[in-house]
Amino acid sequence: MILKRTKINKINLANRFVISPMCQYSANNGNPSEWHYEHLLRLARTGAGMLMIESTSVNKIGRISKKDLTLANNKNEKSISKLVKFLKKKTNIPLGIQISHSGRKGSSEIPWIKSNQSLKKNAWNTIAPSPIKRTKLWPIPKEMTLSDIKKLINDFKKTAQRANRAKLDCLEIHMAHGYLLHQFFSKLSNIRKDEYGGSLANRSRLLIEISDAVRKVWPKGKILGARVTGSDWMKNGITEKDTIYLVKKLKKIGFDYVCVSSGGIVPKTNLVFKKGYNVKFAIKIKKETGIVTRVGGIINDFKYANSLIKQKKVDFIANARKFINDPNWLLKEYAKKKKNKKFILNQYKRCISFD
Repeated sequence: MILKRTKINKINLANRFVISPMCQYSANNGNPSEWHYEHLLRLARTGAGMLMIESTSVNKIGRISKKDLTLANNKNEKSISKLVKFLKKKTNIPLGIQISHSGRKGSSEIPWIKSNQSLKKNAWNTIAPSPIKRTKLWPIPKEMTLSDIKKLINDFKKTAQRANRAKLDCLEIHMAHGYLLHQFFSKLSNIRKDEYGGSLANRSRLLIEISDAVRKVWPKGKILGARVTGSDWMKNGITEKDTIYLVKKLKKIGFDYVCVSSGGIVPKTNLVFKKGYNVKFAIKIKKETGIVTRVGGIINDFKYANSLIKQKKVDFIANARKFINDPNWLLKEYAKKKKNKKFILNQYKRCISFD
């Protein structure tokens, strides 16, 4: 079931596995480096149904780190276009990109240098819905003005247009993991008194306005989705009921899917990482909204993933680490079923047997 060919909107997918966007912190002036070519080509050849390029900022201050990808100017667009052309020449896998703004989570150190720490040297001023620190050790972000908000909406719109010109098949707006749109959505980080704060409707307003602006410029036949938060895993934080409200709005705007995640509003929450820890949220969201639903979060077992699809609890499975740790794991599952040999390179067919 999970290996059966399918489609989202008018884009064909070989199966229901999607490789999640994984930040590589390896860009040069916001542009893909040689690492991205090697990294993404390896993933494109794993047999997955779709490959998502990492979280990519809509402007310079929206980066998490100084080594993040951005799609904010002509040079970025040309560079991403070149990467997409390279990957499409080598493989047939649909390609998506996740676009975002880090908000108060930005101006961070490269994680393998200093994990979860703000920059001390060459730092930049971050923005957020409210002047609330991420943690005690982080700087106070600038509270966004209405003018800042208007500019942000336009930046997301322009980035969507650039992604389309770069020939990407899927666009995903990042509304989770503690980034700026998540910061607006959560009461833990948004204490505004204007139309963008307070009630659930107000805290959803910016997310909906950006989504509406992007929908108007993103082609109807291509895939449009969002990564959303099922829970903040904290007292007074986001719950799946809040997210269901948001997702219903996204569906009405014309989004094709949501990818359900959770946590991240601060570095440490009550989240316990275990097998399928986001699944319960995804099931409720899909049931209440009827939207195509993808879910990730330690879903590494093929039988478990297949059962979720077979029972129609979710529609797609997102995974990243599994494809890094064992690039051929999905090809091996195809081999067990003795079908779809085309996913395996001719040079490797003697290694991954169909006999």
